[in-house]
Amino acid sequence: MSTSAVETAPLFDALGDPNRLRIITRLCDGGPCSTTKITAVVSVSRQAATKHLLLLEAVGLVSSQRHGRERIWRVQPKPLTDASEFLNALSQKWDNAIDRLRTYVEDN
Repeated sequence: MSTSAVETAPLFDALGDPNRLRIITRLCDGGPCSTTKITAVVSVSRQAATKHLLLLEAVGLVSSQRHGRERIWRVQPKPLTDASEFLNALSQKWDNAIDRLRTYVEDN
C-alpha cells in the first residue's frame, strides 16, 4: 500500500462527520461554491460551516480562494484518490486472507 493507515486516518476522521460529508458531496456534485451556498446545504450557521470547511482544508480535502468578500471552496481530489487506493489495497488484503482461509478449510 502506498498510502498508510496513519496518513489516511485524519481524512477518514474528517469524513466521519455527516455535515463534512455533505459539504464534500456538494462540492463534488456541484463544483466550487461559496461558504454561503455551503451553509445552505448543511443547514448550520455560517460559523459552523466555516469550522467544518477549515477542518476539511487542514486535511487537504478542500481549498479556497477569495473572490471579493466571499471564499470559493473546491474539492482537492488527491486525498480522495489516495483514500480510495488505500481502501482498494485493504480490500485486496482481506480477499487474500479469505482465500487462504478457504483453501485451509477445504484442504483439512
